[in-house]
Amino acid sequence: MCGIAAIFAYHYAALEVNPQELRRIRDAMSLRGPDGSGEWISQNHRVGLAHRRLSIIDLSERGAQPMQNRDGNLIVSFNGEIYNYKEIRSRLERTGRVFHSDSDTEVLLHLYEEKGEEMVHELRGMFAFVLWDARKKTMLLARDPYGIKPLYYADDGWTVRAASQVRALLKSDKVSKIPEPAGVVGFFLMGSVPEPFTTYQEIRQVPAGSIVTVNATGPSAPKSYFSIAGVFQNAAQEKTSGNHKVEVIKEALLDSVRHHFVSDVPVGVFLSAGIDSGSLVGLAREAGVSNLQTVTLGFDEFRGKPEDEPPLAQKAAALYGTKHHMKKVTREEFESDLPRILEAMDQPTIDGINTYFVSKAAKEIGLKVALSGLGGDELFGGYPSFNDVPRMVSAFAVPSRIPFLGEGFRHLFNGVNRFSRLHPKYSGLFKYGGTYPGAYFLKRGLFMPWELDSVLDKEISREGLKRLRVVEHIKKAIEPDPGNSFGRVAALEASLYLRNQLLRDADWAGMAHSLEIRTPFVDAFLLKKIAHFSPTKKLLATSLRTSLPDEILNRAKTGFGIPMKQWSPKDGGLNGRPWAQNWASSVFLANDINQKCES
Repeated sequence: MCGIAAIFAYHYAALEVNPQELRRIRDAMSLRGPDGSGEWISQNHRVGLAHRRLSIIDLSERGAQPMQNRDGNLIVSFNGEIYNYKEIRSRLERTGRVFHSDSDTEVLLHLYEEKGEEMVHELRGMFAFVLWDARKKTMLLARDPYGIKPLYYADDGWTVRAASQVRALLKSDKVSKIPEPAGVVGFFLMGSVPEPFTTYQEIRQVPAGSIVTVNATGPSAPKSYFSIAGVFQNAAQEKTSGNHKVEVIKEALLDSVRHHFVSDVPVGVFLSAGIDSGSLVGLAREAGVSNLQTVTLGFDEFRGKPEDEPPLAQKAAALYGTKHHMKKVTREEFESDLPRILEAMDQPTIDGINTYFVSKAAKEIGLKVALSGLGGDELFGGYPSFNDVPRMVSAFAVPSRIPFLGEGFRHLFNGVNRFSRLHPKYSGLFKYGGTYPGAYFLKRGLFMPWELDSVLDKEISREGLKRLRVVEHIKKAIEPDPGNSFGRVAALEASLYLRNQLLRDADWAGMAHSLEIRTPFVDAFLLKKIAHFSPTKKLLATSLRTSLPDEILNRAKTGFGIPMKQWSPKDGGLNGRPWAQNWASSVFLANDINQKCES
């Protein structure tokens, strides 16, 4: 896991690359790569690449970046891990290619020489990279299929700048800080900033599963090479037998877990009291992983309550024979770390603090890599949305088509609701409930559009809603149509909630402690193998040779949370203000959203 930076002065009249500017962007990401740094600037000073290194594979200097090919006409700065790099390397060596390191980075250079931008189809892993092709005078920006690793870029019409973090790009005095209303509104509607938007107009995210090329005319529109919805559509059209479903799923899971343990440093696992992380540990043991370390969090405020995870996590650890560590997090530690948490967030989010502290626990025991069960709910239908969204669509499909009924009901409901105090989402049932994008918005939404004027400047609210078009934005996640209700909800959850919130939170929270977080359930190769089964959590649990304890299998879903209600008292919260208000108001001039986050 690393931090990458790049500058390309593509316009003929643009200023040359400033080495100090490139270093400022790079070194703003020092926590992403504490093990080393490097830079490369072209002879004509039109292109610069830089890198901060967290050494995971090939710890020697041969793995340092930016890395060049033998002829010096290809240079790459890479963040992430290519889990199938050994297989790709073996194939390339059989064609006569010679390698000079044991790193997965060098595989990218040789693979690009062979296939150009089509190389992305062979890569299994989490990745974001910038590659300069001196022969074509073209820069390639690429991001993995699910969007596990971030990559942002800013174009001012003369020069493109790219980096792993928004705040790193802002270290350049050439990147505009004008706010992006669509990103601001997106955060209040969904709890995270929806890609490709950020909170700044000039900075965009390279969309997941996409590439952007930059040449003398500037950056291209993002070109998609992978679609989660498309995988489910293809799966729905397949005619497959379910006779060997458990065996196929089991082998696919083991294959993913084995690949995610590829490393030259020890790899641990985040272990909670849930099925996903427990199954991950069980699969790791079946895959032959020994000397496995597991980590969980404990809170005195949760002791003896359903949210108390350490007792069941300890049972799972004992069952699978791991070296288990439990970190107790106190309110005092939370308050002490809060400034660092807010600084590390990069883009605003209502979640991620839990991952911050479990990453801190992993770092304290000496780990540089940890596996997480993120993505299990999206892959195995573990959220209530898999039932709630289709039911809502079925109930409101016809009423939602009646002209003006949705708006009329909303106004009537809001007038009556001044006395009943029902949740504002109910007023949107006839407007949104009859379609999958609308019903998903009601299920996952934080604020409704008509509430924004109470928490945001009216002009930002109006312009943001116009630029984002939230329901249309959500609809893109199920284009092409996955073909059935499971596929639609799975594509929505994976393309929106998982990508924009959970994975992004895992990235910043892990990087705050120079920890690489890997997600074996978030794997395009795995998805393609099992999507047509519409797999369930029961299938995941029963695929294990040694089953998880019944207390875990039958435990009600509680989520991986922290005791924010206990830590944010009604008398004004931490240091006189709720932390959520402190963050949101400083960025968006918003009112208190703490109560909204808990509803």
